[in-house]
Formats: sequence, structure tokens, C-alpha cells
Amino acid sequence: MPINIWMVEDNSRYRKSLVAVINNTPGMYCDQAFSACEEAFDAMEVEAHPDVILLDIGLPGMSGIKGIQKFKSYAPDVHIVILTIYEDNDTVFDALCEGASGYLLKDSTQDKIVDSIREVLAGGAPLNMRIAQKVLQLFSKIKIKRDTNYGLTEREKEILQYIVAGLTKQQIADKIFLSFHTVNTHIKNIYKKLQVTTKAAVVSKAFNENLFKAGN
Repeated sequence: MPINIWMVEDNSRYRKSLVAVINNTPGMYCDQAFSACEEAFDAMEVEAHPDVILLDIGLPGMSGIKGIQKFKSYAPDVHIVILTIYEDNDTVFDALCEGASGYLLKDSTQDKIVDSIREVLAGGAPLNMRIAQKVLQLFSKIKIKRDTNYGLTEREKEILQYIVAGLTKQQIADKIFLSFHTVNTHIKNIYKKLQVTTKAAVVSKAFNENLFKAGN
């Protein structure tokens, strides 16, 4: 089945250009593009829900960050990839905690954006390189609390940090020298212990419940 993609972007030139690229990419199509979240919410009431939404932040009316949970209320399994000019820490982490599956800057190449659509559907968390560096820098300074009630093992705590930092399962496996299968088993255990079913929920829980504390 081709990948159904929606786009919410108020810059009409940028929106039309990217929609054209998507529609010329085999296995993908974008027949719904909007300039505001509110327009997309109306379409959610009557149209088949998309697999992926490319979502701007600075929109007229409701911001993209505020719109994430609303989109999730219509389609819990939809993947939302933020596509924006904003790269400050607060905006990045607000978006990830609200449930965004990826975060790209608009200076990303069109090929990168298309590849990110495939990546997010494969279970990855696509991040612009500068955004990924910000996330990794943060997690180099913090560690998971040892007094959490979730019973995570030390290895699971380590893997959780990498999940929240946006690494894919294969990247985590390569980084800590474990097999993909072993990492996948650890991640399943983490999801079970945290009582979540999606990567977005892992990120949200990690921050909202303060599973991390400052480290030396």
C-alpha cells in the first residue's frame, strides 16, 4: 500500500514544492495539504487518516506543537514529523514530549525528508543532524534516576536514554555492541515496564515523570 502523507504548512510555495516531490516518489502520495491545523482537523472528520503528517510549528491559529495531541486523538497510530525553522531546545523537547515521531529543519534536503518518512514508518525517529546533536548533548549530562519504581535494569536504563535521544534499534545495537534481536527484546521489556506502546509515549513518560536527573 502506498504511504498516505498529509502536510500542514502555511508557506504555500514550500508546501506545494514538497507535495510535488512526495507525489513524484514511488510508493508515496500526498493529496491533503493544509495551511493550518484547524483545516486538517476538519479533514480528519471525513477523510481516510494518513500514515504520516509533516507538521510545521509556526502556524496561524493553533501551533503545530499544540496540534500534535489533537491529531493523535483522531488517529493514535499516525506518525507526526515536525518540519520547521525552530531549533531551540525548548521547542524541540516540547514537540517530542507531545508525541512527535521526528523533528527536521526546513533546510533539510528533499531527499532527507522523503527518507525520514520511510524511517519513521520503520520504527525510527528521524532527527536533523543539529537536533540530534542537541539531544545527545543533553543526555551526556543526565542519567536515569536509580529510585524509579519501574524496575528498569542498568542496561534498560542505558537503552532508554538512546531511545529518547532518537537512535534506531540498529544504531543502539551498534553503539552498545549487542545484536539487533537482543536490543529489540530489551526495548519490549522497557515498553512493558513503563506501560507504553509507542516510542512517542516513551519520550513523553521519560520527561513528564522526570525519569532523569542531573549527573556529573
